[in-house]
Amino acid sequence: MSETKSERTASRNGTGASAWPRLRTAEWTETRDTLHMWTQIVGKIRMVRTPPLNHWWHVTLYVGPRGLTTSAIPCERGLFEIEFDFLDHRLLIRVSDGEVRRLALEPMPVARFYAEVMAALRELGIPTRIRARPNEVERAIPFAEDRLHAAYDPEAAQAFWRQLVQAHRVLGRFRSGFVGKVSPVHFFWGSFDLACTRFSGRPAPPHPGGFPNCPDWVMTESYSHEVASCGFWPGGGEEGAFYAYAYPEPDGYAARPAGPAAAFYSPQYRQFLLPYEAVADAADPEQTVARFLDATYAAAADLGGWDRAALENGPRR
Repeated sequence: MSETKSERTASRNGTGASAWPRLRTAEWTETRDTLHMWTQIVGKIRMVRTPPLNHWWHVTLYVGPRGLTTSAIPCERGLFEIEFDFLDHRLLIRVSDGEVRRLALEPMPVARFYAEVMAALRELGIPTRIRARPNEVERAIPFAEDRLHAAYDPEAAQAFWRQLVQAHRVLGRFRSGFVGKVSPVHFFWGSFDLACTRFSGRPAPPHPGGFPNCPDWVMTESYSHEVASCGFWPGGGEEGAFYAYAYPEPDGYAARPAGPAAAFYSPQYRQFLLPYEAVADAADPEQTVARFLDATYAAAADLGGWDRAALENGPRR
């Protein structure tokens, strides 16, 4: 029997039997690519108006109870915030003095989205200049000229955000077991993924870079110190994937077990992947992801000679 539209919506949004939404990457590629460009515009606004933080932590977006948000950004009028609301499908720009601008999230070219966001900032007295072309993509069309990316499927966008919500919950618990330097659970708009990174505390060799339309010095700053990183990405699998990698990658890392049977090391991406569909189909999805995170971190820390006794603590402490 074929699936009804309401059943597909329930499956996507996690309102049916599973709270882990199902979203095949092939079904929302055009929306994903458009949303990627929209988040780059908003992320660049945060980047140029926020004091720098190590490893580019000042540029990221964050998962919120309605979508993705910049969190508070300093401005001449106090603070402002830009939020993608994937429940009501609006972009909200809120200023601490009470003024708000609302833009509908709907099918539109990147060029129009860029023009409307910048116009709204000017109206609010927060004019902002960014480097108005994308990073970390092969074809970097200037935002003002991009009429190629214009899709917006609200069901798919909301389902993706709900996937991020679930990933954020598991990554947040994983983060809490580390008392060394560790990043927030944050969304990088360049690579379009949710990430959390643990640090050994030691400097790393200079990263070679090589990312498309991204200066090598950006990656040198990102990977200035040894890391074990993990997260969720809407790629690498039929429904996206959880990932984990180490920089520098220690000898023997790729051969280490990665927890769940479905997890594997990808030579193409040079990281471990756990397909999202394997997680959503598991009897205990959260425990499945937790096993993956624990095993891949242990591989990086043990083979890299991290001082685990000094860096770790129980999350229930």
